[in-house]
Amino acid sequence: MNQITTPPGPDGAEPKQSAMAGTEVAAVGGATRAGGGRVAADAVPTRREAAPGHGPGALAPDEPERARVDPALDRRRGRLALMLGVAAVLLVGALVALGAWSHSRTSASAAQALQQQNDAVPQVRVAAVKVLDGPRRIELPGNMQAFDAATLYARSTGYVAKRNVDIGSRVHAGDVLAVIASPDVDQQYAQAQLAQTAAAYAQASANQKLAGITSQRTADLVQHGWSSRQQGDTDKSSLEASNAGVGVAKANIEAQAAEVRRLKQLVEFERITAPFDGVITTRDVDVGSLVVANSQSGTQLFSIARSDVLRVQVYVPQEDYFSLHDGEDAMVSVPELPGREFHGKVARNAGTLQAGTRTLLTEVDVDNRDGALAAGLYGIVHLDVPRVAPVALVPSEAVIFSKDGLNAAVFDNGVLRLHKLDVLADDGAQVEVQAGLKAGEQLILNPPVLASEGMKVAVAAPDGK
Repeated sequence: MNQITTPPGPDGAEPKQSAMAGTEVAAVGGATRAGGGRVAADAVPTRREAAPGHGPGALAPDEPERARVDPALDRRRGRLALMLGVAAVLLVGALVALGAWSHSRTSASAAQALQQQNDAVPQVRVAAVKVLDGPRRIELPGNMQAFDAATLYARSTGYVAKRNVDIGSRVHAGDVLAVIASPDVDQQYAQAQLAQTAAAYAQASANQKLAGITSQRTADLVQHGWSSRQQGDTDKSSLEASNAGVGVAKANIEAQAAEVRRLKQLVEFERITAPFDGVITTRDVDVGSLVVANSQSGTQLFSIARSDVLRVQVYVPQEDYFSLHDGEDAMVSVPELPGREFHGKVARNAGTLQAGTRTLLTEVDVDNRDGALAAGLYGIVHLDVPRVAPVALVPSEAVIFSKDGLNAAVFDNGVLRLHKLDVLADDGAQVEVQAGLKAGEQLILNPPVLASEGMKVAVAAPDGK
């Protein structure tokens, strides 16, 4: 703490040193003299003298405060400030220079890399264009149906007296499937015999013969005057009536014969037989069931299907309509029977494309004598369709998709050429192109992202070389 010295008072007393609040001044550097004891020279004390007539320690109210500063300290402070300023300027300059150097170096590296990239020639892999002119295999979903199928109805009213088959039974043409008991039809057939009408015809024939003889005799007698003309006309009319009676009897015989044949057919309908070889697919009656013979609401008895040959129906797209013909070979596969192939032929087609789908209904006949397949199965039909014109086969990795459509990059003596493709078919792995490429051209596989017309490229060396 610095002390303030006051002058001696009027009574000649020794000056006092008193601590004044608020008059402390911090020492700069905190150094003391070598002898110690007094405040260091760099301390800044403030001295105030009392005005005349005032007591010890009093300050003159109108005398300004004067401070004393050491000149050496001020010079040291100036030099220090100057040194700090120069150091700061040098540091800022060094940082600016370092940043400019780093930016220049980065820009130069980027420009060099860009130039190298522009000057670099991309390495590409190539493959020769393959042209196909042989048949094209297409695969279409198909639905298997029985070659023949029929539903059997009752043609004779009665009760089922006997049933010989059930669902899944394999039958041959003519086998009796069921027997219907129809007593009414049997009785009608028994009564509708030709004996009565045959007897009536014989009687009419006898009357005709007698009437003919009588008419001839009467005519002779009338001619000689031994009988009247009236009698002759009567006998002649009797002969004509007898002739007509014979005709009626003959017609009755024919009508009765037709009725007998009808009833006989109804009696035969009591035996339900298989119309062709096949398998029973549905059974709708059992023993004792009442069946009604009616053309509109007759009773359904059985359904039968022929499955030794199956019709596989497929819908061929329009693009293959002009290439597919009846008699061509076909192969059918079933997903549930891996490794098995069922061969057949294109048997028939509808001849007209469906308006909604632009497809042609086609049937392939498949031999199924071993019974491995069944009607209603789903299968895949493999058809070898002749090509109308040769096509180029392009791997999908060589196709370029852009706003201009589909293109392919072709290697032409170190230069990339873009060819527009006219795609015919695409199976995901390969693309069939009908225009845009020629046989032997070198396709660029996985072309550069920024591929452009006239770009310089080089063929990469094969792996391992």
